[in-house]
Amino acid sequence: MKVIIFGATGTIGRLVVEEALADGHQVTAFARTPQKLNVQHSALNLQAGDATNATEVADAVEGHDAVIITLGAGMSRKSRIRSVGTANVIAAMKQHDIKRLICQSTLGAHESWENLNFFWKRIMFGALLAPVFKDHEWQEAMVRDSGLDWTIVRPSAFTDDKATGRFKTGFGPGERKLTLKISRADVAAFIKDQILGTDFCRRAVAISN
Repeated sequence: MKVIIFGATGTIGRLVVEEALADGHQVTAFARTPQKLNVQHSALNLQAGDATNATEVADAVEGHDAVIITLGAGMSRKSRIRSVGTANVIAAMKQHDIKRLICQSTLGAHESWENLNFFWKRIMFGALLAPVFKDHEWQEAMVRDSGLDWTIVRPSAFTDDKATGRFKTGFGPGERKLTLKISRADVAAFIKDQILGTDFCRRAVAISN
């Protein structure tokens, strides 16, 4: 399939690029400076652009079969790149009649708030990362209302451990036996699997060790 990844140079995005290429997909890596990927592959196209620019997003999306959003704000805690960029992606997908959307969010958004412990509820998302968390919730609301064939992936906190393939998926807000951690490699592999997977279509799926 022809897949475009927004936020392709982020810590998750670059791993999703590699996973998708390894699976035989044709991949477009969309980012402000996609050359940062340092990946050479005959099936990889680098597309420089700004996700907050609706015209650039619409031009980039055309001709693809599936869209993956792994947008992040780097060190900025006040950026609305996730919600603004996602709104542009959704509009572009509708314009070009593309249905499959996979969006990386975060564990804790909406009903999964109950999966979090005191530290994440009160200190991280309740104070330090409150604007980031709110942007995730806005992003998710847009995806849910898009009418597309969407999957929202809600990972817990990232680690740099190697992929294990062993983690919990699709658990409800009542699940308490969680480390609230998962490796970036496992998250990327799971996101890649959703390109062709249908088990979580039009669902928000939580993943964590």
